[in-house]
Amino acid sequence: PDPAGRNYKTAYLWEEVLQRDSLLDLLARFLHLDVEEKTTDDGKKVRKESLIFPRYHQLQAVRQMVAGAASEGVGHNYLVEHSAGSGKSNTIAWLAHRLSSLHNAHDERLFDSVVVITDRVVLDRQLQNTIYQFDHRQGVVQKIDEDSRQLAEALEAGVPIIITTLQKFPFVSGQQMKLSEERGGPSRESCHPGHKPVPGQNGSQSHLPTRKYAVIVDEAHSSQSGETATELKGVLGGAELRRKAQAMAEEEGDVELERLFRSMAKRGQQPNMSFFAFTATPKHKTLAIFGRNGEPFHRYTMRQAIEEHFIEDVLKNYVSYKTYYKLIKKAEDDPNVERKKAAKALARFMRLHPHNIGQKTEVMVEHFQHFTRHKIGGHAKAMVVTGSRLEAVRYKQEFDRYIQEKGYPIKSLVAFSGTVEDDRIPEKTYTEVGMNGGIKERELPDTFAKPEYRVLLVAEKYQTGFDQPLLHTMYVDKRLAGIQAVQTLSRLNRIHPLKDDTFVLDFVNDPAEIQEAFRQYYDGAVMGEQVDPGKLYEVKAELDASGIYLQTEVDEFSRVFFAPKRRQSPGDHRAMNALLDHAVARFARLQSSNEDEAELWRGKLLAFHNLYGFLSQVIPYQDSDLEKLFTYLRHLALKLPRRKNGTGYQFDAEVELDYYRLQKISEGSISLDEGYAKPLDGSREVGSGMAHEEHVSLSRLIDLINARFGGELNEADQLFFDQIAEAASQNESLQKAAEVNSLDKFHLVFRQVLESLFIERMDLNEELFTDYMGKPEMQELVSKWLGGKVYEKLSVRSGADSMP
Repeated sequence: PDPAGRNYKTAYLWEEVLQRDSLLDLLARFLHLDVEEKTTDDGKKVRKESLIFPRYHQLQAVRQMVAGAASEGVGHNYLVEHSAGSGKSNTIAWLAHRLSSLHNAHDERLFDSVVVITDRVVLDRQLQNTIYQFDHRQGVVQKIDEDSRQLAEALEAGVPIIITTLQKFPFVSGQQMKLSEERGGPSRESCHPGHKPVPGQNGSQSHLPTRKYAVIVDEAHSSQSGETATELKGVLGGAELRRKAQAMAEEEGDVELERLFRSMAKRGQQPNMSFFAFTATPKHKTLAIFGRNGEPFHRYTMRQAIEEHFIEDVLKNYVSYKTYYKLIKKAEDDPNVERKKAAKALARFMRLHPHNIGQKTEVMVEHFQHFTRHKIGGHAKAMVVTGSRLEAVRYKQEFDRYIQEKGYPIKSLVAFSGTVEDDRIPEKTYTEVGMNGGIKERELPDTFAKPEYRVLLVAEKYQTGFDQPLLHTMYVDKRLAGIQAVQTLSRLNRIHPLKDDTFVLDFVNDPAEIQEAFRQYYDGAVMGEQVDPGKLYEVKAELDASGIYLQTEVDEFSRVFFAPKRRQSPGDHRAMNALLDHAVARFARLQSSNEDEAELWRGKLLAFHNLYGFLSQVIPYQDSDLEKLFTYLRHLALKLPRRKNGTGYQFDAEVELDYYRLQKISEGSISLDEGYAKPLDGSREVGSGMAHEEHVSLSRLIDLINARFGGELNEADQLFFDQIAEAASQNESLQKAAEVNSLDKFHLVFRQVLESLFIERMDLNEELFTDYMGKPEMQELVSKWLGGKVYEKLSVRSGADSMP
């Protein structure tokens, strides 16, 4: 928008996008027909065609990057921070096509090849289909789906657009040498006088001539660092990189140093490569490597994507298990909830142990059956994020057992890598294919899309890049932090015509940490962690008392809206619209006489909408009037006059009759007879307040626990802690965490591992285990104290390992 307010906010459309040259550019280089073919359950092939027109941020980003490359030349970086839901695959396809045909002022191609680094299969299909519509030549795009030799051949041939994974580059140099030798050419080393072969390093040289490359990196945060990325630069650096290394070696007077200088040279910015890095969640290192003064070249935020309705806001209905329990507990005294059922459920809460997989399974399955299953027109699905492959196996077994016992119409699938052994059943192993009844790994996404499969249990799989719009609910039983938290929860954000909201039930994490993880990518995310169910009736009473609508109008609107299909008629829409008009007229009169009062009422309408949308997934309300009013108000909001200063509140643009008719109004009140587990405390923030306790002997920990909690721990308990500390010191993930993190960051990882170590050894000291799990303060003390000791030990070991 014009900051001075001198023009319409949409003026950019006709002044820029639809301007003559721009429109011709759109028609020639952007508009394309997307063709998707799918096979239905009955074997029929369905062909879906969609004409793709770029969104403004896509058009702007591609044009700015192409203009930047044309003016700056080769050897620059362009970081694109585009949120999930931005249409990144199409943006990359358009950019790759434009860069492959970009010429400079002398009519010379700016880039000899465009190399796209991605792990996404869908991107390969989109690139080929998109580019073929603009350039009707075969061989413009080549996907490297075999081995590093195929990549070496494509690079030597100068294929215009090459799609590959980063992991193939470390082996390309060796393949190039083999290709050279097969053609009768000299080996790379024999070309240099005084060369002395070094075992194991024959393949470390590149045989590519110096060419100019545009490297497009998909999900740059996971691809921009490490030795593999350095190998990419080494391979594509070509002869120029060799000459630079030779010159540095000659200057030092020792040809043997060429490999050293080559290794050094390939780590920096290469003059023959431009990087175009795409990511939704850039790390600090990503901004430092690809950014410009720490800023991305182009940005499209999560907030924009949510406001433009291209993704769902996954934090709106996020609730920790602690809060879930508190909400149910508050419902005990709510006269609108059936008291006997609530009391019975609360009794179950207090009896169940939160660390038992069977009991957490009961929580999840019952919530899914009574709340989630009816969402998205009765097609909603859920994902369970587990902490390990063994947990995924046990959850799968328990889910299937419980679902069969209850006779619920739910099928589950599990996803994990490799083979898992369970020490409870020696000599028996589990695989993903075996537990899924023979469904192959590559078939799992399509199988999960079938209507009978409703729950997917995962362990380190499908937490990134998995696109399933029917995913509505996520149950989290794994420690998440930073980018991983954002990526994992974002699996729910894909939109669907019948998808109004999402829901997250988190057994493990602290909501404050999740909010912090999202904050840098999502402007203004607010999670209503401590929501009082009574507020809903307070807001309803205020809305009712305003006189903007009458109860008879709400009842009549609902009677028409929720009518059975056999009683629907073409005049229903007209009747509902007329009923809404009465309230619209009253609101307009209030707006004319007292605009502030009118906007306050609109705000209460929005508050009721959000509160009910959230709480109705947790609280079994018996009051069908709430559902009626919710339905009435969400449609009334669309018709209310806009504010004179700003935009009105918008929800959904369509009246989704089928979605609501799949649920009876009374199903807003769901039985809790089966009960749920007691609250599981999330991880707490770890500070430095116990620094004075970290340098005493392990026996001091026993004294501290006894003094603080009135316990009687003895030498046997000290031995238990000794074993825990030793096991933690041998844990690979903790070793890696200690190498690269400060103590505060290390504590976040250590807390999760420590809990697993306690659970694995619970049989060795059940009394201590029970005390530890039942006392959050004791968990805090033990975690900080042991964490400090283990970190100190691992840091010393890491320092020793790195010494020459």
